[in-house]
Amino acid sequence: MRTRRPYSLPWSQVTPEKTYLSRRRLLAAAGAMLGGGLLPGLGVASSRFAGAPASRFSTDEPLTPLKHVTSYNNFYEFGTGKDDPARNAHTLKTTPWAVEIGGEVTRPATVGLEELIQPAHLEERIYRLRCVEGWSMVIPWVGFPLADLLKRFQPTSRANYVAFETLYDPEQMPGQKRPVLDWPYREGLRLDEAMHPLTLLTVGLYGNELPNQNGAPLRLVVPWKYGFKSIKSIVRIRLTEQRPTTSWEMANAREYGFYSNVNPEVDHPRWSQARERRLGEESLFQKKRPTLMFNGYGEQVAHLYQGMDLRKYY
Repeated sequence: MRTRRPYSLPWSQVTPEKTYLSRRRLLAAAGAMLGGGLLPGLGVASSRFAGAPASRFSTDEPLTPLKHVTSYNNFYEFGTGKDDPARNAHTLKTTPWAVEIGGEVTRPATVGLEELIQPAHLEERIYRLRCVEGWSMVIPWVGFPLADLLKRFQPTSRANYVAFETLYDPEQMPGQKRPVLDWPYREGLRLDEAMHPLTLLTVGLYGNELPNQNGAPLRLVVPWKYGFKSIKSIVRIRLTEQRPTTSWEMANAREYGFYSNVNPEVDHPRWSQARERRLGEESLFQKKRPTLMFNGYGEQVAHLYQGMDLRKYY
């Protein structure tokens, strides 16, 4: 008999965007007394993560419409077109799911997703996400700080970096049958970046579980870095003494450095990074907006790079 995770529902049952926004405003006004179940007078079932509290780290910018968030994606494991992941990611099976945590930790283990996620510790964070291609979104993510997970496995004194890997299974991820990248997808952070309170392991968006095309069931969100640092469908996390090599470094180190912090003063070799297009705001007269240093999170993270040449270490 199949046992469903308490936070798992089919994507077809995800709360519609208008319902989510209406409920979010109502919950903010009414407080915790509305809790779960049905909202009085509305007859609408609460979404899976409706109880996740809003974070003090959230931006108050308008949210990107859900249709853009779930239909305009970079996830080469399912194709290189922006609409390929939404069309092809149904082949990914996210139950059961386990994550291996190892390397420079005193308590290495392979842990089921159910054990990693503690619903009482989840929170909603509205973060900007900027793509190196020049577009951005504002998304209400649901997740928990990566630091909380790493502390549970007790990093050793030799741990300087954190390396991540995506699932490698070409049958489930047909894009891996093509040598677009050196599979599996790999990403990495410096340990202090990983332990920063803004760095989020994400399990949901818009109050519901992540859809496959957005990195189900577990992805990384590092809001001051370009979007390709937000590795999806994570199955392995290793703490290392030496700096890991990332997938995009291996593919083209000249264009994609290890740090990949949003820096509007350093152009991509093939285009400018000075301005960006916010998805969902497009119109005939809509102008691109200026790109912010560290994607607008400089006050929180600039100290991590004090003394570094941010043109060289891009």
